[in-house]
Amino acid sequence: MRAPLILIFSIIAATHVQAYSEFQKFVTANSGRPVNCAMCHANHDGPEGTAPGQIGRLTPAEQAELGRARAALEPGANINSPILNAFGNHIVNSLGKKKVLELRVAPAELAKLLPADGDLDGDGIPDAQEYLAGTNPLDKNDGDPWRLFQNNLKRNFTQILLTLAATVAGLYSLNHFLHGFAIATRSDDESEES
Repeated sequence: MRAPLILIFSIIAATHVQAYSEFQKFVTANSGRPVNCAMCHANHDGPEGTAPGQIGRLTPAEQAELGRARAALEPGANINSPILNAFGNHIVNSLGKKKVLELRVAPAELAKLLPADGDLDGDGIPDAQEYLAGTNPLDKNDGDPWRLFQNNLKRNFTQILLTLAATVAGLYSLNHFLHGFAIATRSDDESEES
């Protein structure tokens, strides 16, 4: 009896799927990169379907959480939608569902409204800039290569400096060792000749 109810609820919920392709179309056009639904959704094909991270695969508890997430009209509701990834949930928690719906007509404005210090993957590139660039805000290895290089250089400067100092010291010591070995070999050859 319970399985048919879940199936019926899933079908009803699937008819009210709310994936907002306007954001995906904007990011693709703005960045020139192919972007799929995985920028915000748990599944790269979006919320519709029966694969993991899609509505047809949700448990009753996840369906209840989805309902709570869809009702989060104002920011700060601290939702965790099972069909959204961490970035999608961050958007809804930061702006509220009402604002996200308003932004469908102006998806470029989303970048301006996201928290300026938001950096979910910790790569040093704000989430808003990754949204505009079409890079994955949840992958610290995906971003503008030059910015990633600069941020990693700053983050690892001490280790790089210590490695460089150890290498220079090692080469200096090796040079002196080989020089001493050459002198010792030369003096052995001279003593044999005399």
